[in-house]
Amino acid sequence: MGAMQPWHWIVLLVVVLLLFGSTRLPGLAKSVGQSMKIFKKEIKDMRDDRSDADGNAADNAPGASTTTSTTTTGSTTGSGSTPGLIDPKDRDIPKA
Repeated sequence: MGAMQPWHWIVLLVVVLLLFGSTRLPGLAKSVGQSMKIFKKEIKDMRDDRSDADGNAADNAPGASTTTSTTTTGSTTGSGSTPGLIDPKDRDIPKA
């Protein structure tokens, strides 16, 4: 009962075709592909940054002075907020 049967997939495909039309589906697929490519690149960069940071920490002798550079992703407001988090005042929430 919980698994998708083959006829479920057929109905789902027909609904998607009716909603988006055959002209918009290639553009949608291209957009999803580009998003996945960007996502995979960012994950790879994060892993590389983490391995670089771990490698640098192991190479340094205890007590030796080191200089490190930090980079931030996301926007900051300059008020000391954590990068990547959205301030409640910056949200576009409609008033009820």
